[in-house]
Amino acid sequence: MPRAGCLYGESGKRYNSYLYRLQHQGKVCVVTTIRLRQYPADGSGTALTIAAFVAFTLVSGFLFWDGLTDMVSQWSRAEYSYAYVVPVISAYLLLRRLPEILEVRAGGHFLGPVLAVGAVMIGVLSSLSNVPILAQYGFLVALVALLVSHLGIRPTLAMWAPLIHLSFMIPLPGLIYIKLTAGMQLLSSELGVALIRALAIPVYLDGNIIDLGIYKLQVAEACSGLRYMFPLLSFGFLFAAIFQGPNWQRFLLFVSTVPITIAMNSLRVGVIGILVNYYGIEQAEGFIHLFEGWVIFLGCVALLFLESWALVKLNRTGQSLPEALDLKLPHFELMGRFMAPRGGLGSTTTTLAILLIGSIVVLFNPIQNAQAVPSRSAFAAFPMNIEGWRGQPEPIESRVVQALGADDHLVATYRHPDVGAPVNLYTAFFEQQSDGDASHSPEVCLPGGGYEIRQIEATNVDLPGAGGGALTLNRAIIQKGLSEVLVYFWFRERGRELTGEFVVKWYILWDGLTRNRTDGGLVRLMTPIQSEGGAPAADRRLQQFLGHIYPMLPDYIPD
Repeated sequence: MPRAGCLYGESGKRYNSYLYRLQHQGKVCVVTTIRLRQYPADGSGTALTIAAFVAFTLVSGFLFWDGLTDMVSQWSRAEYSYAYVVPVISAYLLLRRLPEILEVRAGGHFLGPVLAVGAVMIGVLSSLSNVPILAQYGFLVALVALLVSHLGIRPTLAMWAPLIHLSFMIPLPGLIYIKLTAGMQLLSSELGVALIRALAIPVYLDGNIIDLGIYKLQVAEACSGLRYMFPLLSFGFLFAAIFQGPNWQRFLLFVSTVPITIAMNSLRVGVIGILVNYYGIEQAEGFIHLFEGWVIFLGCVALLFLESWALVKLNRTGQSLPEALDLKLPHFELMGRFMAPRGGLGSTTTTLAILLIGSIVVLFNPIQNAQAVPSRSAFAAFPMNIEGWRGQPEPIESRVVQALGADDHLVATYRHPDVGAPVNLYTAFFEQQSDGDASHSPEVCLPGGGYEIRQIEATNVDLPGAGGGALTLNRAIIQKGLSEVLVYFWFRERGRELTGEFVVKWYILWDGLTRNRTDGGLVRLMTPIQSEGGAPAADRRLQQFLGHIYPMLPDYIPD
């Protein structure tokens, strides 16, 4: 059988060829090369390819516009401010690997148009459901489709490093970000307090609140460490991509960025607590706080360099650290050959045509992209006198309101003269939940307030005051010090009563696509568990109150 190959002629032109091996008595006696097609080795004739990439930029801009603009707008947040340089670093990773990529012999492949169909489906789905993150990943799929159409599968696979690195410019989904932030806050608080206690300084940790006696420090969302972790992950991936060593060492360099970030951010929290204890609260504010942040990030980078140096010494190859990191200059001179067509422009043209059709579908989508928001009553009109239960509204700090992202909310504590303990009601409404602002579980925010979740499960409760029936909700017992609290909460999503956040996300996508609606909300009830009656009495109290308010909820969180 012939084997594909490639030769370069005297004129500098590259030729695809087949090598035929003719055997006689088990020995190769003749090898014949047959020229099939020639490609310019000097990069000439690339105007059409450049035009194709320009066309891709314009077409994908239409197809994924909402997702790309949402992505860039989130780069203004401190956690994602590094994302502006991600495309530049990816371009460097591509240019430094051009010699290896050009050694792989291939041509345009039909899988490119197939991937383009998938990218169009993602883009249309993002447009119909108003979920921007779908378009952001759809853009990467479309870029891979174009590269496979132009170069083929094997050269595209050889570009794995710059392509994967591009994903670091896409912000995390809101649900994952919230859960990760809460977890990082708690972990940094605990490790930071452990450092303070190691120096024999009296301190008490209450959730994310560090109590030093005279001063109290809150480990806020901005101090969770994500501002270090996200850019350090990108930096760690760059290290792993250019490091000259075994694959396990390259993988270790990347994943070690997570514990490095956690350790250094916890050190920062602990040092701030120590400085505040000895020198006052001003040590936790202003320039000193910002300076400490930069010092910690540079410390993270220094640890990454130190880890790389240790791995180089472990390999015993005699390499220096600069040699192991292999900081090659970009091969700009090879861009002409990279852009030169390898198998005609048929696949590339087909891919662009598919993407163009998808952009037309999005631009002239008959379904109104502006989401429908049903009419509703504002929570300001929610009754404060309900069957003997008298309520008192409670304000929420502006920073908390901003973090919640709700369009309307209510916090009130209700008391009944015949019931010993009060019931706290929190409910929120979101006009749309596909732009990052969405209901999130109290599982995330309650630990930040110092509560420990001892037990949580989905359960059915009777609604005696709502015409009978039962409601499935989350029942949790939380504890703060010696105080126990019973919590009921669930999500109201366009007529559905749901208990799981991932199920909520699925219905947001589905209803955005089929009903052009993603509005919804959260209902949470809390009451203390007293020694008299215990948890059963607290259950009866919440169920009695819930039976009264449940029929009212559709007026404020519409079906």
